Amino acid sequence: MHDVIIVGGGPAGLNAALILGRARRRVLLCDAGNPRNAATPRTWGLFTRDGTPPFDLRDRGRADLARYDTVECRDVGVAEAHRDPDGFTIVQEDGRRERARRLILATGLAQDIPEIEGFDTYWGTGVHSCPYCDGFEVRDRPLVVYGHGHGGCGLALELTGWSGDVTLCTNGEDGDLSDKDRDRLARNGVRIVETAIARLEGDEARPTCLRFRDGTEIACAALFLMPFACSPSPLIAQLGCELDETRSVVPTREYEKTNVPGLYVAGDASRRVQFAVVAAAEGAMAAFAINAEFVAEATR
Repeated sequence: MHDVIIVGGGPAGLNAALILGRARRRVLLCDAGNPRNAATPRTWGLFTRDGTPPFDLRDRGRADLARYDTVECRDVGVAEAHRDPDGFTIVQEDGRRERARRLILATGLAQDIPEIEGFDTYWGTGVHSCPYCDGFEVRDRPLVVYGHGHGGCGLALELTGWSGDVTLCTNGEDGDLSDKDRDRLARNGVRIVETAIARLEGDEARPTCLRFRDGTEIACAALFLMPFACSPSPLIAQLGCELDETRSVVPTREYEKTNVPGLYVAGDASRRVQFAVVAAAEGAMAAFAINAEFVAEATR
């Protein structure tokens, strides 16, 4: 039996494995290798690594783990996870079963991209979910928010820090923007377009315009999706984790603990602030808490 199994090899999983390896714990890290940011050219906002390609960052993390002989990394996804009386059992996608005393889910989120022509083409290069991650590179250019209601209003207002040319497009879903939100958008120079979208167009590298079904178009250097258009890992439901009102984020407790004893969730699936540096910190906190529990159990 392993001390800890970590599912997910992004910043949260890698940093959790690093801390646990330094604590001499037996760790198995399973990584399916299909992160949410796979199409993103660069990872921003991570000090000393600002602008590093995501897979380069993963390779550097794996290299750091190689010096700890109690840590094993496997390039395999996890199909099932169950809680046992004395720990957890996972079933890898190749059918292999493994057990551990503690389990960390660092699976992140799967981005649900709206089925509009061009959105998937430019995902990661011109269609984004986080202005803190990608807003600086398109600063002072025409930006579009795809969203509706109060959440769309909030993202549009947030983007005014990066550009004075922001448009909120509701894709014909009118009626759910309150008068208060409309007034606030107008006061801050954000336009609202409620016409149905036909497609996002551009060149080979980036989008340039958003075309509507009525034939009109607006300039668009980048499009940002309304928050929380994401799906959590199926393992979260299998294990009985609570979810917040968005049905995507696990509300964790102190040190990334969940409502399931012995189960921790670190990274994008546990916070609305979805930065690589925050995910890495959450992985470290979960690792610290788990090791402290092991010490308490061994010395009582």
